[in-house]
Amino acid sequence: MSERAVRVDTTSQVPPYEQIRAQLAALIRTGQLTEGERLPTVRQLAADLDLAPGTVARAYRELEAAELIRTRRGAGTRVAALPSEPYAHDAHQLGTLARDFTSAARALGADTEDILTAVRNALNSEPDTAPAAADSGTGGPRNSEASVKVTAVRHRFEQQT
Repeated sequence: MSERAVRVDTTSQVPPYEQIRAQLAALIRTGQLTEGERLPTVRQLAADLDLAPGTVARAYRELEAAELIRTRRGAGTRVAALPSEPYAHDAHQLGTLARDFTSAARALGADTEDILTAVRNALNSEPDTAPAAADSGTGGPRNSEASVKVTAVRHRFEQQT
């Protein structure tokens, strides 16, 4: 069993469902979540993130429409095989994420060079070595985090479905 964190920043201009969708898509496309691994139920992930189930359901629907996950009654939601064609990123979404990050960094007092250095460091670091964001509980921006627990599917189970 492995765990990966999904974080939702409710102060971001990016809707929570889109934050979930983008993070899970990235975990799938980078191979951190592999074909057949099981995702939490909509209700479980919603409870873990303190969000409405409809928010998580929308993220899952969009991931299913992108053929990154598949949901089957009785088998749960699982990571699908990656499409063979290369993925083209959404330039508008990337721009929105960059603006959100830049705004948050400037609010911390970072200048342009600090921001560029942080981005370069993030691009060159391993995903598991990046520092985890923690909510201090002091009334600052509300962030939610949940571990996405996934389990590998056994071959016999796949053969039954």
